[in-house]
Amino acid sequence: MKDFLDQIEAALSGNIYLVALFASLAIPDICGAVDAADGIATKEKYIDWYNKNASHICCYLSGEDCYFFRCSLLHQGSSQHQASTYRRVLFVEPGKTTNVFHCNVLNDALNIDLRIFCTELVKSARTWVAKNENTDLFKKNMAKFMQRYPQGLPPYIVGIPVIS
Repeated sequence: MKDFLDQIEAALSGNIYLVALFASLAIPDICGAVDAADGIATKEKYIDWYNKNASHICCYLSGEDCYFFRCSLLHQGSSQHQASTYRRVLFVEPGKTTNVFHCNVLNDALNIDLRIFCTELVKSARTWVAKNENTDLFKKNMAKFMQRYPQGLPPYIVGIPVIS
């Protein structure tokens, strides 16, 4: 999980904003699944994890609306979901102005600062990991998490880095 969160931060630092946003929106899915007895992500687990751990990011973005945004972005490449409270979610590209546009409702759209949103989701996940990483459930589900094996993954490939 640490590598995943580090890579989101690296994408933000490298101005690779869409990758950072796509990956950040997966955080509640992953953490919700890791926190579940069956290790499976669901809409309900996403919303619950977001509401408990990340709702402070934007007072206008509920767990349900974040889930709808996640669905529309990850599955259709869109910031618009028919079931959302907002017609669309929009971001001002970081670094293009000295102003910060965050947590604004503009007519029927929700405006969020991309850097704040992604950074705060990463922080929320790091806090959640620190509280849960020693539990049996966390260890069991994280054993299946995609990760980097610097020396390979025996018996498949050894001696070179593998991601699996």
